[in-house]
Amino acid sequence: MSFRGTVHKYGADVNTDLIIPARYLNVSDPLELAGHCMEDIDLAFVSRVKPGDIIVATSNFGCGSSREHAPLAIKASGVSCVVAESFARIFYRNAVNVALPILECPSAAREAESGDVMEVELSTGEIVNVTRGSRHRAAPYPDFMLELLADGGLIEHTKKRIERSG
Repeated sequence: MSFRGTVHKYGADVNTDLIIPARYLNVSDPLELAGHCMEDIDLAFVSRVKPGDIIVATSNFGCGSSREHAPLAIKASGVSCVVAESFARIFYRNAVNVALPILECPSAAREAESGDVMEVELSTGEIVNVTRGSRHRAAPYPDFMLELLADGGLIEHTKKRIERSG
């Protein structure tokens, strides 16, 4: 599974309230959530983001409240994956649940700037900053995680496993 997109760069401690403000937590439609993604930290994000783009951040991305709304809003906005120095553990789990690929790679996260073009290959963990001509390595996704992502997240993956064994 590979992605290529334009980088939208953020700093440290981007919390779930900045990703999707709490005033939208009564919304369950992913596309409506996407329309408000990042608006309290970057009002222009929703008008700039294109399908396949990549969010890059420094440390502790997704800290704060446990809410699947945050990775769901990111995914629904068209972002293909998130690369950061580190993620809050609960965000990491919620991203897996909704099939939003995330990679921890401090060197790639520190180097990238908004507007760079980045390529990511999940099966090898390779991250290429096309703009800067550099290569980085994150931990590759194991086969079972690639399958879970391809199935659309934890719930859909579980449904498919039940159907196959049924």
